[in-house]
This record gives sequence, structure tokens and C-alpha cells, in this order.
Amino acid sequence: MTASSGRLPWQHLVLALAVVAVWGTNFVVIRWALDSLPPLLFAVLRFSFVFLPAAFFVKRPNVPWLDLCAYGVLIGVGQFGLLYLAIQSEITPGLASLVVQTQVFFTIFLSMAINGESVARRQWLALIVACGGIGVIIAHVDASATPLGVIMILGAALSWAAGNLVAKRAGQVNMFAYVIWSSAFAVPPLLILSVMIEGAERIETGLTQAGLVAWAAVAWQSIGNSLFGYSAWAWLLARHPASKIVPTALAVPIFGMGASALLLNEGLPAWKLIAAALVIAGLTLNIAAAPSRR
Repeated sequence: MTASSGRLPWQHLVLALAVVAVWGTNFVVIRWALDSLPPLLFAVLRFSFVFLPAAFFVKRPNVPWLDLCAYGVLIGVGQFGLLYLAIQSEITPGLASLVVQTQVFFTIFLSMAINGESVARRQWLALIVACGGIGVIIAHVDASATPLGVIMILGAALSWAAGNLVAKRAGQVNMFAYVIWSSAFAVPPLLILSVMIEGAERIETGLTQAGLVAWAAVAWQSIGNSLFGYSAWAWLLARHPASKIVPTALAVPIFGMGASALLLNEGLPAWKLIAAALVIAGLTLNIAAAPSRR
């Protein structure tokens, strides 16, 4: 479908903001679930419910199995496995929602290294500004974020970026189906890691003691975050230039830090606000500097 060139309809803007709100508040939902479920088991449940029962109704996309496997492992184990482990005890949800946005810059540099893509000068400036924000966080490591927590979230961002490149290689594909079928490959390694690291006893305890909040969080992750979020985002990008849709994603850490402050009483001292301002400014500069593409 041809991308529209006029003003973004308000209904589409509301849909984009709804997706961003789901993705942002998702970090608080993760924290709630981890009060009952071990992090790797939580990831197993999330991707299991993304794959089933949807796979019975959605045809597998016409892409190689190896690509689906690579994407599933990178996003399932690399991105969300590390994210859940970090949020459990090493970093607050608000800061996690901010640091993980560095996936934008990891994607750029992986594209440079693998695909030979060029980078505009202003994108280098954007990286420097965003790195300043990460530096502020590292300089204030405390109960809000340990060095290990920051490293784990940066690892999650790197895995997300690598997954972006795998998905990009698929070309024009039904991303809704792509997410569903790739999730099948996230479950086995996550389950193996859960048994090895968390143990059968902790898994059994988590499953038997998980209450309504934990299972609602699993549903929010699988249905809201993955199925609704990805499909709605892909639907919007198919109808409008990326330059109109992508900037709304800058609000993800705003929703993430705001929800964490309101619902989890996460403090917002000056250094956190400065770090957030620098990272978001870097992301904004990157969008402004990048060539406009559909």
C-alpha cells in the first residue's frame, strides 16, 4: 500500500500512542510479574502464549526457518531473557526502559559493519549525546541500577538490534506472523536455561503460587506487548512514512519512567531526569539525521 503523504489522521496517532504506552508501561508489568515468577520462566510463558494458539490460525511467513530461529533466540533469550533477569534485582523498570533504547544505535552500527550502510555526521553526534545519558546513569549506580544491571540491559539492546537486522533481511513480510512463528524458537532455550539456572523446585513454586497479577502480566506481555504492539506498529508503518510514526516511540521511556514513578514509587532525582533528557535528545537527533524512508 502506498504510504500517505498528508497529515497523520488523529485515529492513527492515537493508535501509535497506544502502542507506545503499552510498550512503556510494560516495564512496570514485568516488575509485578517477577514478584511471583522467576524471570526465565516468565519469558518461557510469554513466548509460549505468543506462539500458541495463534500458530493454528496464522500461516507461517514465507521466510527461511533459520531466520525465524535466529530472530526468536535473539529476541526471546537475548533481549527479554536479559531484560527480565536485570529488572528482577539489578535495575529499576524506569531506567531499564531508558537504557534499552540504545538498541537504535546498536542497530546502526551493526548495519554499518554487516551491510556497509553509511552514517550521517549528525548521527555520530546523536550517539555522543545519548552516551552522555548512559554515562550519567553509570556515574550514579546505586539501588536504582548496578553496573551489572546496566551491562545486562545494554546486552538486551544489542540482541534487539541484531534481531532487527534479521527481521530486515526478511523484507516485506507479515510481521504479525513473523513474531508468532519465531516465538516457537525462543521457548526451548529459555526453558533449558530456566531449568538449569532457576531449578525445577523454583519453577514449580512459581507456577503454583502465581496469582492473578502474575498471569495477567503474562497475558499483557504476550497479547498486549507482542501481538497487539507489533501488529499495530507494522500496520501503521505500512500506511505512513516511517518519519511520521517512528518519532512517537521516543515516548516509550517517558511512559516507562512515568509509570514506574507512579506505580512503583521509583524516585526521579535530577540525575535520572538529566540522563533521560540526554538519551531522548540523542534519539531525536538520530531520527532527524537519518534519511527519510518508508
